[in-house]
Amino acid sequence: MIRVLLADDQVLVRAGFRALLDAQPDLEVVGEAGDGEQAVRLTGELRPDVVLMDIRMPVLDGLAATRRITARQELAEVRVVVLTTFELDEYVFEALRGGAAGFLVKDTEPADLLRAVRVVAAGDALLSPGATRRLIGEFAARSKAPAAAGGAALGVLTEREREVVALVGLGLSNEEIARRLVVSPLTAKTHVSRAMVKLGTRDRAQLVVLAYESGLVRPGWLG
Repeated sequence: MIRVLLADDQVLVRAGFRALLDAQPDLEVVGEAGDGEQAVRLTGELRPDVVLMDIRMPVLDGLAATRRITARQELAEVRVVVLTTFELDEYVFEALRGGAAGFLVKDTEPADLLRAVRVVAAGDALLSPGATRRLIGEFAARSKAPAAAGGAALGVLTEREREVVALVGLGLSNEEIARRLVVSPLTAKTHVSRAMVKLGTRDRAQLVVLAYESGLVRPGWLG
């Protein structure tokens, strides 16, 4: 059973998400938060698998709440998906930098929302790598983190791991990386996992961000 926490200041939005999620045999809404402070507190108490986090909330916004959650080692298994009205939203980019596992626009189709929760809970690739690449490509150049610092961090990687991180940054899945490098999907997954451990990233979303901020992948490469 995948346990989900809803964080949104609009009661009707939470009610709609709850009705959709609770109707699924493998999904369960374990709590609701109307502001960021509540979201942080309930995440600590309930330990959900996934938090659907609205960005704009009172008391504490979703961006700050996401950072607080992802900074806590005991909540390392919790995956935060930020909800936004607009796909190209600078706050979404900051949320991804802060540890969010991905993002969804609020008017996404119900089937896509359900798939997103399951994908993120399983720790798989981002729901929409193409959209995430566009977002990061839009804002990476404005990032406060200097590329030189990110580039230095990549020094812990082997040449093959750097190549794999670049392909993750381009939005390729493990299977696509395997085909590109002519290796098995398991080998590709192992390279991705090792790179994440060495770089201290929570998930693929942060790996994508780092690939751009380090200059390993550039916005002009987006296809």
